[in-house]
This record gives sequence, C-alpha cells and structure tokens, in this order.
Amino acid sequence: MSLPTLPLEQFEAATAGLGDTEAERLVRARIGQDIFRAALLEYWNATCPLTAITDKSLLRASHIVPWADCTSDAQRLDAHNGLLLSALWDAAFDDGLLSFDDDGRVLVSPLLSDAAATELGVECAPVLKLQPGHRNNLAYHRANVWRVG
Repeated sequence: MSLPTLPLEQFEAATAGLGDTEAERLVRARIGQDIFRAALLEYWNATCPLTAITDKSLLRASHIVPWADCTSDAQRLDAHNGLLLSALWDAAFDDGLLSFDDDGRVLVSPLLSDAAATELGVECAPVLKLQPGHRNNLAYHRANVWRVG
C-alpha cells in the first residue's frame, strides 16, 4: 500500500530539474474527427447499440479500422468504419479485447478478464445491425487489432 505522500515525493524527484511542471507541445489534431463523431451519432441514433446509453459524454466514435491504419481520408470519415460505443466498450474494442463477427455478435479475446467481461455484459450483448461496409472493416479489425491470444 502506498504512503499518502509517496506520489508527490516521486513527482518532485522526477521534476526537480525542470523548473516548471507544464510544457508546451505540438499536437497533431485529427481533423475531421468531429465530423466523424457527428455522423456516427446520427447513424446510431445517438445511442450505444450495446448498452443503450445515450449520454453523449459517455459515447465514443470508435474507428473499426484505426485512424492511423486508414488508407484515405474517405476511410477515416466513413460511417461504416465506425461504431458508437460507450466508453468501456470503446476501450475494450480499441485495445482488441473485443471484436464482432460478420453477423454482429460480440467476439471476446481470451485476454479480457472474466470480471471485465461480466461487467461489460458480453454474454447478453445484443447483436449489432451491420452493413456490408461494417463487415469489411470488421474483417480488418479481427485480423489486425483483435487479440486472440
């Protein structure tokens, strides 16, 4: 168990020579991410299809083929390359702990803990209504992102 002051002591040791604890950095923004999110909110009726959550602050516009792996801006902005997922489902999907088969059924990686699977409710997750574009992108996700062991 950590002592209450240990995090501050570690921080002070790590930043002792810096002077200022804030730094400026150059950030590459994903131009178009807001357009993609708006498209997914409309496509999925502003609802996570797995949890029925409608709180927009808890919904993520999740790329099926990750942004960095897309071959064009058209693919990055394609609504069929996205799922509107609640934050926990998005985190598991992005990390390859979950994927979906061509029929829209959830696929669970053996690396997802039983406790996490239970909390996500993967056993009773509804089937996603997919279009051919989703299926093509999910084939990529299963082959390149989904962690099967």
